[in-house]
Amino acid sequence: MSIYKRHTDSKKGLVAFLLMLFLPLIGTIGYMTLEGYRLLDALYMTIITLATVGFREIQPLSDAGKVFTILLIISSIGTYTYAISVITSQFLEGKINNIFRHYRTKSNVKRMKNHVIVVGFGRNGKQAVQELVDRKHPYIIIEMDRELILNNSENGILFMEGDATDDLTLIQAGIQNAIALITTLPNDADNLFVTLTARTLKKDLNIISRASNESAERKIRTAGANQVIIPEKVSGTHMATMVLQPDIVQFLEHLSIQGDSSTNLVEIVCSKLPDEYINKTINEIDIRRLSGANIIGFKTSSGELIVNPTANTVLLPNTKLFVLGNSEQISKMKTIFKL
Repeated sequence: MSIYKRHTDSKKGLVAFLLMLFLPLIGTIGYMTLEGYRLLDALYMTIITLATVGFREIQPLSDAGKVFTILLIISSIGTYTYAISVITSQFLEGKINNIFRHYRTKSNVKRMKNHVIVVGFGRNGKQAVQELVDRKHPYIIIEMDRELILNNSENGILFMEGDATDDLTLIQAGIQNAIALITTLPNDADNLFVTLTARTLKKDLNIISRASNESAERKIRTAGANQVIIPEKVSGTHMATMVLQPDIVQFLEHLSIQGDSSTNLVEIVCSKLPDEYINKTINEIDIRRLSGANIIGFKTSSGELIVNPTANTVLLPNTKLFVLGNSEQISKMKTIFKL
């Protein structure tokens, strides 16, 4: 449902509600003026007229009172028919949309493999999702705020309404087939509990969590997070570096892991390479000559990071390469590696 449509429906609902209040007011004033009824008698006469229950009048009506009663009955039929139709349509449409969204999400999640579960769609969550969208990587967002979901569901964003601290919600989000979970909730205790729950459900899941301070960071790591980010700390360090070493910051910002940048940095898991490249050295695969891309980093199976690895570095299963190049070079490299 678009924002414009929701605004229009809300306006219709308000108009219907005001009309339902307006008729009894007009009827009460009309009977007091035309028939000289006191307030309670005029209100009683208005209600039995609008309800069409067939009770006797409090006293015989004058001709003007009879004409007014006829007009009041005709107005009530149109007004209440309109009001009931608006309320019913909004209720049914909301129910149907919720049911359709639920089954569409459930169907999409069933087909997902190696997707990322993002918990929370605040500022950090939106940034994480944007990165995943740019990389064309499958994802599912778990969010409790229904209004937030409704405001963003038309943008093609895949939401699941629920509480990520609940095992069932994570299972429905396909945690067993997920490659990672990113929890960006504003409350550290919630992020800790989501981390603990997710780690219990899947031992090898890559969990990245937000934290507000170093004390929370330690606790969330203990709960099972692989990485913990403190946004305020990262922002402060980045700003200080921009002052002290602005050219380095500019150089690093020129590098990107997004596919639409002129210079990209990509990660390659060696176990995904064709068999002919496994157990070969960087020199033997000669990726620089074949594609123009450069291998600038290497991660061993034990997790050690090596910057600018030597040509004798061997590509073993469970190791990773970090390759730098422009979009054409990266594309050519992926073709060579059959990725």
